[in-house]
Amino acid sequence: MHGLILAGGEGTRLRADGVAVPKPLAAVGHEPLVARLLRTLADLGCETLTCMVRADFVSVLRYLEGREFGPPLAVVECRTPSSLHTLVAGLAAIPEGPVFATMVDTVMPAEDWRVVYRAAARGLADGLDGVLAVTPFVDDESPLYVHVDARGRVTALGRAPFEPPLVTGGVYAFSPAARREAADAQARGIERMRGFLAWLCESGRPLGSVLVERIVDVDRASDLRRANAWLASPEAGR
Repeated sequence: MHGLILAGGEGTRLRADGVAVPKPLAAVGHEPLVARLLRTLADLGCETLTCMVRADFVSVLRYLEGREFGPPLAVVECRTPSSLHTLVAGLAAIPEGPVFATMVDTVMPAEDWRVVYRAAARGLADGLDGVLAVTPFVDDESPLYVHVDARGRVTALGRAPFEPPLVTGGVYAFSPAARREAADAQARGIERMRGFLAWLCESGRPLGSVLVERIVDVDRASDLRRANAWLASPEAGR
């Protein structure tokens, strides 16, 4: 699979909380989020790495310039208005094949990343068009809830909790067919990643899930502190 990091958002909530650097450079585990993710995707075995970065995040672009993480790295500047636009632009920059994508603010321990990656690779190999990391740990101001059946297939997504309550965790794997569907969804006026995922599900595309006990989404300074405390705890190393 090819690795894709989506860092096209403005990070306004972190900035409002007094974090002086752009979100991709916010430190988690004594390492910028973007570097931590690039190293993680390389360790997982991604064939190539692509990082979508806001064009006005000059410090992020300078930080990544010339850095190597193993697989070929492409840093793509973007001025996209929404998460789906960023995804579509990123997919257009990646060689053909399945993609393992993550938002730049997703935090998990290394072992959970391995679990998600392996499950995603198996799911796509078995004919799924997408695999979503899901968690019962609700850590988002506007979560996207997911209904999963007994086989782990995603049957519905929405703003209201299902039973048991699970939410998306900001990590997704897409088949080549789903990659094409992303551009079609954007052409139909869908703008956000959550809208694309819901559209895939409603269109009957087979979507799988992989359950992770806890995923932290770094939107605010409090999330940053929580992520660092969690990764430093014995619990995260289990």
